[in-house]
Amino acid sequence: MSTATAARAKAPGAPAKKRKMSWPVVLLLIAGTLVLFSAVGMATGNHSLTSSGQVTAALSAAVPIGMAGLGGLWSERAGVVNIGLEGMMVAGTFCGAWAGFLYNPWVGLLAGMLGGALGGLLHAVITVTFGVDHIVSGVGINLLIPGICAYVNRIYYKDYIADGAGANQSPPADPLPYITIPGLSSGLKSLENHHWFLVSDVAGVLGGLVTNISVVVPLAGALIVASYFLLWRTVFGLRLRSCGENPTAAESLGVNVYKYKYYAVVASGAFAGLGGAYLSLVAAHFYKDGQTLGRGFIGLAAMIFGNWMPGGLAMGAGLFGFTDSLQLRDPESVHVLILVVAIAMLLLAIWNAYRRKLTGAAITFVVSGGLFAWYFTTDQVERPLIVATPYVITLVVLSLASQRLRPPKADGQVYRKGQGK
Repeated sequence: MSTATAARAKAPGAPAKKRKMSWPVVLLLIAGTLVLFSAVGMATGNHSLTSSGQVTAALSAAVPIGMAGLGGLWSERAGVVNIGLEGMMVAGTFCGAWAGFLYNPWVGLLAGMLGGALGGLLHAVITVTFGVDHIVSGVGINLLIPGICAYVNRIYYKDYIADGAGANQSPPADPLPYITIPGLSSGLKSLENHHWFLVSDVAGVLGGLVTNISVVVPLAGALIVASYFLLWRTVFGLRLRSCGENPTAAESLGVNVYKYKYYAVVASGAFAGLGGAYLSLVAAHFYKDGQTLGRGFIGLAAMIFGNWMPGGLAMGAGLFGFTDSLQLRDPESVHVLILVVAIAMLLLAIWNAYRRKLTGAAITFVVSGGLFAWYFTTDQVERPLIVATPYVITLVVLSLASQRLRPPKADGQVYRKGQGK
């Protein structure tokens, strides 16, 4: 071995390059998860975690989280932190329900996006034009927009009590259509009901994707895919992302940084508004104060979990949507989920021990033992714990993912034209 080769191999001070999670690895993890769920279902006789109903409910819960996360991704890729997504979602719920009641739910979806986009425009004016701290602006929007919507709600809808409006909610809007693929849906349901190892679980998951899903669900998926191609495969996307990495360099190449930041933040608000409109037109068919329940912040967590990438964001939204939907299902399914997580943690402890990460293995093993004890000493999980599950999972996932994150370099920095370093 030459001296140059040895120097390259042992470059002092060079950080170890972290491996990216490739798609084969992701697919292998998904397959392993399905095997684990199937094995636990066979052992306990409870197959609800992979049932078509559970998957459909998880998809429904994932849409508003995913749209809020997509809004955060657009904004932060352009260098603007947007924690005002919660307020923009509230604007979407109010405007969507209002237009859905007065006209039709399709107009409601557009109105919800417009309401969120106006919130994004306000955030862009405050942060991009006036240079206010992004966090301060986001907090202000989260206080301002829900307050305005609650005030207008109590004044405007008091004349519609006979139409179904309450003290703090709007009259119901007409529902949007649902999609079920005939033949395929019933065939997969038949396979699911046999409870065959793995086969029925796969059929349940696929059945949930083609049975009784809102038309907004495939629309949301298409928006995530389109965002990837637009931001990573076009000149527009390259320029927008350069504003979040190094706006001074982008300016030197002739990019109008202000314009692209405005584009990104307004689009961010529109996506969050669509997630809010989904809550008031699909999930509930009316606007109600406090309807978002922190989903804007969970959407941000999903974006961070996905490392500011659309694919990872979709996985994070699916994870949080799955845990969020558990409160709508049988409490016994949450009890079974404890066993699934306990086994997963035990396998992780074994893997850490194999890789000689003894501290991590010991901690994971203790957590696994605690979960096993919880499962075998209880019959069900109390309702308050089920409701808190999405927020607990959010904290756990962010703490575990914090070591591999790579946000845009200029994210959150105040930019001023001509003030390059």
